[in-house]
Amino acid sequence: MLSRMHAIFSLTVAFEAYAAWGFTSFASTMQRSFPLALHNVKNEKMTALMQQMNDEDEALNNAQLDISRRSALLSAASSTAALLAISSGATQALADDGSNGGVIRRTPIKAAWKAVDGLNSLEEDKKVVSFDASAYKAMMDDPSRTPLFEKAIIQRLNSAPGGPESQIVLDLGTGPFALFAIVAAKAGAGKVYAIEANKGAARLARETIKKIGFEDIIEVIEGFSSDVTLPNNVKADFAVAEIIGSVASEEGAYATVLDAHNRLVKEPNLSSSWIPNRIQTYAAPASYTLHNMFQPPEFDWGKLDGEPVRFNCRDKGLQLLSDPVIVEDISFADITKYKMNGRDYIFTMDGNRIEENSLSFFEELRKNRMGKVEAERVAQATGGSFTGMAMWPRLILDAEEKIDVNSRAYPFGGHQKSHWQTVLPIMSDLPVPVKGGDEITVSVHFDAGSDIKAPPSYRISG
Repeated sequence: MLSRMHAIFSLTVAFEAYAAWGFTSFASTMQRSFPLALHNVKNEKMTALMQQMNDEDEALNNAQLDISRRSALLSAASSTAALLAISSGATQALADDGSNGGVIRRTPIKAAWKAVDGLNSLEEDKKVVSFDASAYKAMMDDPSRTPLFEKAIIQRLNSAPGGPESQIVLDLGTGPFALFAIVAAKAGAGKVYAIEANKGAARLARETIKKIGFEDIIEVIEGFSSDVTLPNNVKADFAVAEIIGSVASEEGAYATVLDAHNRLVKEPNLSSSWIPNRIQTYAAPASYTLHNMFQPPEFDWGKLDGEPVRFNCRDKGLQLLSDPVIVEDISFADITKYKMNGRDYIFTMDGNRIEENSLSFFEELRKNRMGKVEAERVAQATGGSFTGMAMWPRLILDAEEKIDVNSRAYPFGGHQKSHWQTVLPIMSDLPVPVKGGDEITVSVHFDAGSDIKAPPSYRISG
């Protein structure tokens, strides 16, 4: 086990080397995983570097231009040397581990975490996921999300036999912009109840609604929806519940919708009573560049203690090893029937993907000025290695299942812009070498939880 000071030194080297090659999405995870260690590093360069990485992470989510690491500059010769030394050792480790003489390798892999691990929490006891202003803005500005929700809400209101004005709409988790509550009001809804547990967000929502003159139609109710009864015990004709995490259930969607299903919606068993109608989590085995570059003894991935690394969905430092499958599928209309029992999945490594991934890694490394021989070695090692199970959400918004929101390209999981992230738990201290035709078997146990104020928990093993 690394000593505290050794861990601090290793993280410092990792940050500087990572920045030198233009990879930035890892920074926020490292800060969350080692907050005390990093707090005690009295180093202005490190502070500035981490701030730069945070700024670049936000830009990855918000920028309209295609993001590329091609323009990344080397920060210092010492950083470059550190990266080359670590990556060279990582490649050798993989080569040694892969020399099995045809013997079938059975490598144990596992990861377990709670939804709030590494994320902001509404309460000090870390039970409920929350967001800052930049996250709310990224959601609002996401072109693959917001326009489709608007379309589904307007379509649902216009389909009502009595017209939009006959409809009572419930917006669960309205946020500071009351975005979808306002969409419903502008589209003619008779009444909108917008529930928000975050006090600051609820206050801003009221201010926004008053500013545009919808305070008579939209009523903001502060608190957890499980603690709320709608005025005069009315029930909504349909609910909008954009409380979907990068693992679909991690923001408490299951518990929130289950409670609303039982108390707050008129006909909860109808698919048309919910936007979204269904939420899913997709998963696939994945390779991760930095898992190959930074390894023991210089770097200890165990320090993450189960907390997943979270990637921008366009980050090509992560590549999938096989086609994805659904590992979580929750229909809001049928939520009372949802079972959270574990299930086993078998993934067969795709040789064509491995070859294409290795080429993609090589191109990225060369764009960032890594030497050709070293880039070839790192790219081949990374392309033929397993780090963990990558996960991301898909939302089906309407009852006819014709309007869907995808955080990664559907159905094969390609890179694309999204405010949602790709979640990758590191399932082994060292990358596991794989080749086309190899099988990875995992047991997936997701506990989405029935208590809004308790975080969902996740476990994957194999």
